[in-house]
Amino acid sequence: MVNPEHVQALREKHSTLERRINTENQRPHPDDVRIAELKKKKLQLKDEISRLEH
Repeated sequence: MVNPEHVQALREKHSTLERRINTENQRPHPDDVRIAELKKKKLQLKDEISRLEH
């Protein structure tokens, strides 16, 4: 049984990562390595959310 609160928490983390990626991209000299790390974490969360919902 999937815990809806857990899925919601994962969605919130996903949104937070999206904001952090956008913030980093807006900097005068974005850190490409940091952006790649954030995107990887964001994708992992997306995959986990998808797995839990299906």
